[in-house]
Amino acid sequence: MKKFNPASAVQDLKQFGEFGDVNPSVTDSATYTFMEAKTMTDTFHGETEGCYLYSRHWNPSNKYLAEAIAAMENTEAAWTTASGMAAITSAIMQICSAGDHIVASVTVYGGTFAFLSNYLTKFNVETTFVNISDLKAVEKAIRPNTKMIYTETLTNPMLKVSNLPALAEIAHKNGLKLLCDNTFTPMIITPANLGVDVVVYSLTKFVNGKNDCVAGAICGSAEFINSLCDVNVGTAMLLGPVMDSKISSSILKNMGDLHIRMIQHGKNAQYLAEKFQAIGLKVTYPGLPNFADSELFKSMMNEEYGFGGMISIDLKTAEYAAEVMEKMQIEGVGYLAVSLGYFKTLFSNSGKSTSSEIPEEIQKEMGLSEGLIRFSVGLDMDIERTFEKIKKCL
Repeated sequence: MKKFNPASAVQDLKQFGEFGDVNPSVTDSATYTFMEAKTMTDTFHGETEGCYLYSRHWNPSNKYLAEAIAAMENTEAAWTTASGMAAITSAIMQICSAGDHIVASVTVYGGTFAFLSNYLTKFNVETTFVNISDLKAVEKAIRPNTKMIYTETLTNPMLKVSNLPALAEIAHKNGLKLLCDNTFTPMIITPANLGVDVVVYSLTKFVNGKNDCVAGAICGSAEFINSLCDVNVGTAMLLGPVMDSKISSSILKNMGDLHIRMIQHGKNAQYLAEKFQAIGLKVTYPGLPNFADSELFKSMMNEEYGFGGMISIDLKTAEYAAEVMEKMQIEGVGYLAVSLGYFKTLFSNSGKSTSSEIPEEIQKEMGLSEGLIRFSVGLDMDIERTFEKIKKCL
C-alpha cells in the first residue's frame, strides 16, 4: 500500500479559475441565479452537481478550499466554517441531541472545554472529562446514551498524545463517533487514516499561518458533510457559521507552502526543545527522546514533516512566567499573545489565558502548572540567535 503524503494529495488537485487563472477565481456573490426553476428546486434538495444556491450553503471559493482540506486529511469531504470553534460546535451538535452524553479529554482548548462543560448543558447534553491517555478510564466513562469521544491529536496545552487507533477501536466497538481536533499537527498526523470519524480544525493557526483571519474546517465522510449542510437539519447550514469567500481564497493559496512551513516549525522547535532541556528546564516536546508519548507519536506521524511547532516549558510560578514572557517580547523573541501557528514565535501562560475557562482545581488535577508557558515556535531563520535571546531572558 502506497504511503499517504498529505502535501502531495493537495498538490495533485487540479484547481484553476474560470478564465484559466492559476488561482481559482474568488466568488463575489452571496446568491446564484438559475436558468430553470426546476434546477433551483433540485439544488434546494441536494439533487444537483455544480450548482450553487446561496453562500451560506456552498459557494465555489469555499468548495475549492474544502476540497484541498479533504485531500490533506484523506477524507471524502470537508466543510469550511467562519472559525475553529464554529467547526467544533457544528460537528458536535450535528451528532448530539438532547439527552446524549460525550466522553472528552480533560486537556482540550479552553473554549472547547467551556462549550462541553457549560454551554451544552443548556440542551441537556452532558460531558464526562477523562485523562484521554487512560484508555480504561475512557471505556469506563461510556454510557448507554454516549454518542461520541472527543479529543485533540496533541492536546492543548499539555501536549499529551491521543492514541487515535486505540480510541477509534473503543469508539467503534461501542457504536460511537470519534472526533479529533488536529489543529496542532496538520500534515504531521492524518487522523482519518487512524480511524477517526470526524476531524476538526482551526484554520486560523498553522494551516493559514498568517494570523490575519479566523477560520475553521470539518472533515469526514461525504454522508456526514452532506448532513451538515442539509437545508432542513444541517447544523452548519441552519446556524450559519459561513466562511467569507475572500478568506477561503486566501487560505487556499497559503496551503501551497504549508508543508514547507510545518517542516521549518518542527526544525526550530526541535532545536529549542533540546537546548531548553540541556540547560535544565522542564520542557515538553514530542521530538524529545524522553517525551512520555514519544513512541506513540512516532507510530502515528508522517515522519517527513517533523514533530510540530508546539513546546511547553514549566517555570513553576505565574509571576516568573510573566516576567520572562515580558522580557522575551522586549528582546524580540516573539510576541506575548494567544493563538499559534504564526510565522513569528508566540508565547502565553496557558492557565491564565487560553485555558482560563478550565477551573483552577481541574487545572491542578490535570497537572497544568501555573507557570507553564506554551510556545508556538516561529519560522526564524537563525534559531540559535533566538535561543540566546531566550536564555538571556531566563
